[in-house]
Amino acid sequence: MAEAHTVHSVDRRLGGTRLAGLVTDLAGARPGYRALAQAVRTLLLDGRVPLHTRLPAERELATALGVSRATVTAAYDLLRDGGFARSRRGASTWTELPEGRRPASVAAFPVGDGVIDLAVAAPPAPAAELSAALAAAAARLPEHAPTAGYHPYGLPELRAAVADRFTRRGLPTLPDQILITTGAQHAISLALALLGRPGDRALVENPSYPNALDAIRRAGMRATPVPVTDAGWDTALVESTLRQAAPRIAYLVPDFQNPTGALMGREQRVRILETARATGTWLLVDETIADIALDVPPPAPFASLAPHGVAEQVVTVGSLSKSHWGGLRIGWVRAGSRLITELAMARVPSDMATPVIEQLVALHLLEGMDEVLRARITSLRASREALAAALTRHVPEWRWQLPPGGLSLWVDLGAPVASGLARAALARGVRIEGGSRFGADPGTHEHRLRIPYTLPPDQCELAATRLAAALSSDLAAPAGAPLPGDWVA
Repeated sequence: MAEAHTVHSVDRRLGGTRLAGLVTDLAGARPGYRALAQAVRTLLLDGRVPLHTRLPAERELATALGVSRATVTAAYDLLRDGGFARSRRGASTWTELPEGRRPASVAAFPVGDGVIDLAVAAPPAPAAELSAALAAAAARLPEHAPTAGYHPYGLPELRAAVADRFTRRGLPTLPDQILITTGAQHAISLALALLGRPGDRALVENPSYPNALDAIRRAGMRATPVPVTDAGWDTALVESTLRQAAPRIAYLVPDFQNPTGALMGREQRVRILETARATGTWLLVDETIADIALDVPPPAPFASLAPHGVAEQVVTVGSLSKSHWGGLRIGWVRAGSRLITELAMARVPSDMATPVIEQLVALHLLEGMDEVLRARITSLRASREALAAALTRHVPEWRWQLPPGGLSLWVDLGAPVASGLARAALARGVRIEGGSRFGADPGTHEHRLRIPYTLPPDQCELAATRLAAALSSDLAAPAGAPLPGDWVA
């Protein structure tokens, strides 16, 4: 996947060389001015060029692109005519959006502008508990102020608390088997960088968590997908893929899989562990959503079923993002103590340590985690019921399996229209990613949407109403044309 370049909003002037580097696929395009205008429109709608940014002077951009000034002049005219740029006589040209249009990137427009964000499957913070945790952390901070404040492994007391939670869930764990990270995504990226090499195969579920898939691609690894359907995993296929492809790493989300919500059975886990022992594959197990058990008892850690000799091959990652708050960037890795040491050494060049204040907040939250989860699960059940009922009323032709846990529905639209629907929904105040964003293979799952139920019930109703209105409109994107990849959670 090509790396997405983003021009930050603090840079209010876009130089010609910089814009030329963002514009692609102009070679041989005729007429050139239309291709250039379309490229700038795409950058603007993707959020890679922010609103109200001054575009390069015509002569400057023409030189950078190696085209005539007349081509740039005509392209700017098209942008102005379409409402994507504005100019004052004798002054510069600035980016703009036509009325009713929004950029696709969540970073390109502010929270609180009326947009319902369904691209992020994460609940808001438990406000009272977060405030109490912050006060408790502030009281303890003077104990740490005399130190340098760098803890590459994490605060000892937080490592002990995370280890204790694993132990109480059925996986005996020592503090030196825990590394505190800056979120689960950081943990995943660290593990991939240490355990994998460019060109290695990585078994992945299809569909799967987009940010993990992106991390695998950026590590230069080759994804080997196995399907996860409404019925869950085909264990025999996973086993045969492990044996035939002999992947270096297998990235799995066995607990309320993201995005399908499927829960892997105990026997399936045991069989995969035994096969991984035979192939020598590292199992990178994402348990970020494991605590969100709505209709079943919380599952035991995947590694708790590992037979003797395999436990060292299981690397478990988790975080407080789904159980508490994504704004608190606290995650962890649970692995063998030797691997934890290697991971801690590997993190220092790019991320020396997780902030002490956030670790102290997390420590306090972990102490009252069971109470927070009880309230959170009750709230999520109500929102899940409200979303399912609203979708049944407004789009009765859509189908889904009600998941036993997790944070979202994996909805079958009945036709490959997800990308066009996502574009139309954005114009109606709903940001959502089409199913192809979750695909391990390009273009797959175009008939699916992941719809979170992390919003209050009334917002679930409003979201369903807007999605139904978008579905009844003339969908802007043709079938099979996915939206540009945006970040999701």
